[in-house]
Amino acid sequence: MPATNGKKQKKSRDTAVQGTNDSSVVSKVSAAAQGYFKDDFLQHFVCKVARRAPLINRGYYVRWRAVDHCVRKFLQITEKCPKRQILSLGAGFDSLYFRLHADGALNRAVVFEVDFPNVSRRKAALISSNITLRGMLDSQSPSLTGPVYVSSSQYRLLGVDVREESKVEEALDAAEMDWTAPTLLLSEVVLTYMETQWSDAVISWAAKLLPQSLFVMYEQIHPRDPFGRIMQEHFLKLSSTLHALRQYPDASAQRRRFLDKGWDECVFLDMNDFFFGLVPEEERCRMESLEPFDEYEEWHQKCSHYFILTASRSSLMAQALLPQAPESPAPSVGPSWSTTTLSVHTVPVCVEGLGMASLSVRPEWVLLTGGSSREGRGAATRVLLRGQEGWRSVSVEPSAELGVRLYHTVTSVAGGGAVVYGGRSSPLNPIRSLFKVTFDPCGPPGALELEGQDAAKLCVEEMICTGNPPPPRWRHSATITSHRGREFVFVFGGKNQSEAVLGDSYFLSVDQQHWTEISVEGAAPEARHSHSACSYQGGVVVFGGLSRAGVPLGDTVVLRPTERGFCWERLDVQPPPVPRYSHCAHVSGEKLVVVGGVWLHSEGVPGVAVINITTCSSVEFKLDTTSVPWPLMLHSFCSEVTDSEDPELLLIGGGGNCFSFGTHWNPQAVTVDLKLVRG
Repeated sequence: MPATNGKKQKKSRDTAVQGTNDSSVVSKVSAAAQGYFKDDFLQHFVCKVARRAPLINRGYYVRWRAVDHCVRKFLQITEKCPKRQILSLGAGFDSLYFRLHADGALNRAVVFEVDFPNVSRRKAALISSNITLRGMLDSQSPSLTGPVYVSSSQYRLLGVDVREESKVEEALDAAEMDWTAPTLLLSEVVLTYMETQWSDAVISWAAKLLPQSLFVMYEQIHPRDPFGRIMQEHFLKLSSTLHALRQYPDASAQRRRFLDKGWDECVFLDMNDFFFGLVPEEERCRMESLEPFDEYEEWHQKCSHYFILTASRSSLMAQALLPQAPESPAPSVGPSWSTTTLSVHTVPVCVEGLGMASLSVRPEWVLLTGGSSREGRGAATRVLLRGQEGWRSVSVEPSAELGVRLYHTVTSVAGGGAVVYGGRSSPLNPIRSLFKVTFDPCGPPGALELEGQDAAKLCVEEMICTGNPPPPRWRHSATITSHRGREFVFVFGGKNQSEAVLGDSYFLSVDQQHWTEISVEGAAPEARHSHSACSYQGGVVVFGGLSRAGVPLGDTVVLRPTERGFCWERLDVQPPPVPRYSHCAHVSGEKLVVVGGVWLHSEGVPGVAVINITTCSSVEFKLDTTSVPWPLMLHSFCSEVTDSEDPELLLIGGGGNCFSFGTHWNPQAVTVDLKLVRG
């Protein structure tokens, strides 16, 4: 009985893995239909074209681009060889043969595809019933027997379990594979679904049987950080465990794996390295212009959790290896990492939200506006109130007047009010209205501390401003500055539906409701969005953000007041902090405390950076998150300093749409103890 149950479980798991093929091909068709890459044949392998989200289209674009790069490089290196072969393991409904054949790229080449018999049988039926696909085959090759379901002079489709080495070798022999010819082995998210004993065996026998070969593998990596945790849970729900992640969780482990299994050389690139290193800038710009997009954090995290790997056997195949990745910016710049970790604790109040804006009215009172949650894009405004029994959330009246908006700003102004500026409802719909919010004098913050008070009251007034207003934007900063005794809201950077990044700046006089021109000297910092800006000595200190090139920045720039206006000054911070964007920051005395954010590499997920503005020095602190709900994603969140005497950071909301794995919302607010960074 146990043996029978084991066979049933194995069959069930195999069926689940086969199901990933159907989902994958639909996503590839979506990306091709939106113009991310050209493939006229994928559509013949699906019943109906379905449009995926832009983030998923981008993910499949970079996958397609990486694999195509490796295949073309192999074909280029072997162009003069009398015979060359491509062996695609777990090929599913991939259209590689048909695309290469249409391009005339298969001169003296044969493509072999191996997959489960059920998958190959379905693919063979689709090919035989489709006039376009069937017309790209010929009958020059003799009719082959056994598990060879399609046989053409340049294409052989086999139905056999890749884990069964002897059967695979026998089937390839039957399909007339030449074991001595230069061969590219292709594995796109295939081996990771096998127990590592089986995937290791595949890597070993390929090195042994194919002395002139290039192994190309595209898979997941980094299972232990927040995004990796969500990724693993997704595949577990699909009964498609990512086995390789346990034993081979990072680049060095994957390289050792291939070198230990008989391969001569091995080069590994995560997809951020590939995208920025091997996709030309012009092509990156073309891709980025195809669809409205505003999920940069999730895009970079997705790319840091997938990799393309090439391993070679023979000196000829070594020429087809990927180039070595440039030294990772994080270790090369040498940030200073403290041996001290900062404690993170849960606040027992449930507040979900991405792209909210917050304002600390006072240490015990935090206003939250906008954002989105699992209920959708909300217009609700809330208050977090700390009383004797801890934090609690109360509603705000009225709330709808502020409208639906994400990635906006709420800036405290003199007199106890605030200015709500910018944001978007979607990547095509920036918010143009500008509001001033004041608290009802009949219901001051302190009144809420009384038992039975469950709502705060706000006075919301739309501001009709004169002067030359800035173009609409989101992911910008809006900070209080002082000029000649007057207070101005300084708006800098951001993006909108027509500009991927903005570098302009504007001053708003709140009391006069007028956009005012003030002289700003010095070299302006480069355009950016998702940066931080904090009031500092009448001016502003700006840190980080995402550049026009799509790369996180790590610079610190101060806008200092002068007699005539303001002047930009770049600080040479040494050692440089880890570049990041979508973070939060606060000034405490002469220190800029930066928390969270996104960096291109999973190993460098930011915690807290403390930058001394006076000495131009910095130190990085890791966060101890063992006592809070995991995973904790620190981007698209809000942060406020809640106590000046015993300082701590209150982190609210955050999370993200984790590629095709679902959206994660941090379920509760948390605090970070700052006592250790005060010295």
